[in-house]
Amino acid sequence: MSEINALINLIEDPDPTIYDQVKSEIVSMGESVIPQLEKFWEFNDHGVLFQERLESLIHSIQYDSVLRRLEEWRDAENNDLLEGAILINKYQYPSFDEKEVRRLIAKIRQDIWLELNDSLTALEVVNIFNQILFNVHQFEGNKNNYNAPQNSFIADVLLTKKGNPLSLALLYQILASSLDVPIYGVNLPNHFILGYVDESSINPLNDSDTDHGVLFYINPFTGGTMIHRNEIDEFLNYLNLPQQVKFYRPCGNVDIIARMVDNLIYSYAQLGKKDKVEELKALQMVFRG
Repeated sequence: MSEINALINLIEDPDPTIYDQVKSEIVSMGESVIPQLEKFWEFNDHGVLFQERLESLIHSIQYDSVLRRLEEWRDAENNDLLEGAILINKYQYPSFDEKEVRRLIAKIRQDIWLELNDSLTALEVVNIFNQILFNVHQFEGNKNNYNAPQNSFIADVLLTKKGNPLSLALLYQILASSLDVPIYGVNLPNHFILGYVDESSINPLNDSDTDHGVLFYINPFTGGTMIHRNEIDEFLNYLNLPQQVKFYRPCGNVDIIARMVDNLIYSYAQLGKKDKVEELKALQMVFRG
């Protein structure tokens, strides 16, 4: 306790070498010192330089924590998609109410679960998901502010009921996974959709199977409309891109969170937020090794 107090009292030192050393030592202590830093920020009447440096220290500690935990998540054997989205949310909102996010998702899950039964076809299951998510809970694609960073943060999406193709698909997949429904993300260029997979038809020895058991595709950004393979063919032709296998198959959770970071880099670049872009590029390197 006395050590951190002594270091905090040196934050305003005019010698930049001393400040850099103090900052390095405080940041190395990790998240456990944040409450004390926040207490100093709230109850001590120091100058503007002290406040700015203290805020910078808190942000650096929180950012390092997100970076480290994201690396751990990437390397986990079973990386939970919601946990990955929560980590990205913590980058922008370190103190957001994680329990409230989980509660809101659990409520939507409950509403869907009440309508499901074992006799339903895949199309009927998807119709129930669409009815609950887009009609009852009124989620929709944010077409008026498509590139807003808020579209990529799960807490904002749950609050505003608006998102981009990736965040809506992510929420859809999280709900499907929690209900053992085989719906997975499909990483199209310039768009993101979902695929409903017939897992019994997948032959792990046949890697040439282009769509890898996908029965049909789903576009959450347009209220869960069904898409067939030929429409993906047409979309790729429109973009003058080859019909690569990766554009038809389900992708992994790491791919989804990596693309979420890519989306945020683009969003903040459009807003001229250079500091945000540089931080997110460092997070991006977690997935590019």
